Amino acid sequence: MPLHFSTRQTADVETPHAHGVPTSRLRHFLNRELSWIDFDRRVLELAADQTLPLLDRVKFCAVASSNLDEFFAVRMAELEEQAAAGITRRAPDGRTPTQALAAARGAIVALQETQDVLWRDELRPALTAAGIRISSPEDCRPGELRSLTKRFEREVLPLLTPMALGPAAPFPHVQSLGLNVGIVVGDTSEARFVGIGVPKDVPRFLEAGTHGVRVPVEEALMHLLPSLIGGSEVQMRTVFRVTRDADVSVTSDADDLLEALETGLRRRGFGDAIRLEVCTATPSGIREILMRELAIRPDQIYESAAPLGLAALAELAGLDRPDLKRKRWRPVTAHQFANRGYTALLAQIRRRDLLAHHPYDAYDTSVERFVAASGDQKVAALKATVYRTGNPSRTLASLVDAADRGKHAVCLVQLRARFDERRNIEWSRALDRAGVDVVYGPPDLKIHAKLCLLVRRERAGLRRYVHIGSGNYHASNASAYEDLSLFTADEDIAADVVDIFNAVTGHAPPKVFRKLLVGPWFLRECLLHEIERVAQAADAGEIARIRIKVNALADPEIVEALYAASGAGATVEVVTRGICVLRPATPGLSERITVRSVLGPFLEHSRILSFQAGDRLSTWIGSADLMPRNLDRRVEVLAPVEDARLRARIAAVLDALLADTRFAWELRADGSWSRVVPAPREVPVSAQEMLMRHALERAKKRR
Repeated sequence: MPLHFSTRQTADVETPHAHGVPTSRLRHFLNRELSWIDFDRRVLELAADQTLPLLDRVKFCAVASSNLDEFFAVRMAELEEQAAAGITRRAPDGRTPTQALAAARGAIVALQETQDVLWRDELRPALTAAGIRISSPEDCRPGELRSLTKRFEREVLPLLTPMALGPAAPFPHVQSLGLNVGIVVGDTSEARFVGIGVPKDVPRFLEAGTHGVRVPVEEALMHLLPSLIGGSEVQMRTVFRVTRDADVSVTSDADDLLEALETGLRRRGFGDAIRLEVCTATPSGIREILMRELAIRPDQIYESAAPLGLAALAELAGLDRPDLKRKRWRPVTAHQFANRGYTALLAQIRRRDLLAHHPYDAYDTSVERFVAASGDQKVAALKATVYRTGNPSRTLASLVDAADRGKHAVCLVQLRARFDERRNIEWSRALDRAGVDVVYGPPDLKIHAKLCLLVRRERAGLRRYVHIGSGNYHASNASAYEDLSLFTADEDIAADVVDIFNAVTGHAPPKVFRKLLVGPWFLRECLLHEIERVAQAADAGEIARIRIKVNALADPEIVEALYAASGAGATVEVVTRGICVLRPATPGLSERITVRSVLGPFLEHSRILSFQAGDRLSTWIGSADLMPRNLDRRVEVLAPVEDARLRARIAAVLDALLADTRFAWELRADGSWSRVVPAPREVPVSAQEMLMRHALERAKKRR
């Protein structure tokens, strides 16, 4: 039976000054935290979509949990810190941190109840019917239980350490997002609490036998407790999970950024507890112990009838069962990139700009081949920005190879890419040892732009070739993330890219850029100018249209500018994957603004901004979302798409997203999201499937 999802942000809007929140602010802006939770709800709707393959649904259920884990570690932690500090400053939607916490908790409890029901009533039974049985030890057959016991004793038991709480033993440290079993042992007069943490590298689901039976590791642990605690009598038991503040503070005056970050990472594991997850049947005695020892309030406790930490369902989604998954898409190589060596590829870029749309267009024959062109004997320098990257990484390998060949190799590293900091520290040291010039940038300015620059000696002198993208230099992500790549030898754009590298490496803010929109220096004012130009065209009765595709739209000044453009008569169409604080289709405010979200098998990740003002059409792609952090506190780049052919391709991408009736949701004026459905007797249209067909058609042109 389909699940019902309610996502309204309306109660406060319809009641003047409800909960102390000014209604005028609620009229203009939706709450950022609730919008994030709404995104998670849309992901969960895909997990509930019975028309999708089963393991794809399981994957979406895992993604919803993983997203919520990050939300607590980042956003809820920040709100908790603000509330504890007594901050009462209101967010753009009018809520104080305390009010935002209360609203977010209510939405999360409802979301979690929906997920519990989905797991219990739909996904778990469907897995069983497909031969993947998630079972308790008590439900295992004798042979299955023997197999489980053997596996547990061989692969799990040696890694477990019971930690007792007592006069000489403080409460054991609990890892953030780790799975734990808590028990109370002994008789009433000498009862003591014992915590057992499950290492994160232990499989969550242990195979029991050879017929598809899998037992959650925490259930196996509780069943086999005598192996750990001997003959002690267990009075109470439960499974629990803690989420800690994941913020890593690095001061702007740190002498050694890398060392300061490593110190901060060590402290991250001891951040304040923000959330305590427990099973619904958790005894009150254990609950009280956990609240006291973890300094957790009752409103920070979240109960679940499903297994805790359903992000672990990714294990099941990764099973080798192609019959339970969508057919894998194989990226194609368009004729512009086909069968070309380094020299031919660069010559093609020299003639005219190229565009690749991932994962429809192959990443290895476009981006990786461009970076590898540093191996051309005439290339004298390779410079790249790296925010996140895969392992192994051809980008990093090309930088090392360039340094080995005596070429100038520079890498701007963003050490503080959240949750990838340790990996970035490791490979930045490896690059440094290989002779690559590694630059971290200032502590208070993240390098989020996706740039690669080749400098080549040619007859007319040094020529620069540039790649500007919306996605990281991460090959494995490129098969699942939707992104855009622009390749150009335009002299002005190349000069701007050089200036960006020099601004970061030389700590000298640039005075002007020729063509690129670059944050944090000029990006905000340039975008506001573009929006104003469209508004002026609307005032003059000319064609006036704004089309935006981003991951998040949360900047109040940009939103107000879009409202003004709408009021002037411009059409504004927004496609945002996740957060949106803009309230569309509101009389007197945003009648001409529509907002939709498109999900699907691929993660929509590209950023596109298109501004039509009369006969003037400008199209931009790049790394920047429309959030204060992207516009003001990060190095971001939006590049102009000047080739009419490429602008037409990008327009076709936007057209496809706006036509989607398969994986699209529309945002209503009341703050709720409704899934788009096709008209009666119409076949659902998937933008991503449409773009796959377009890619195949482009590939055929080279045959």
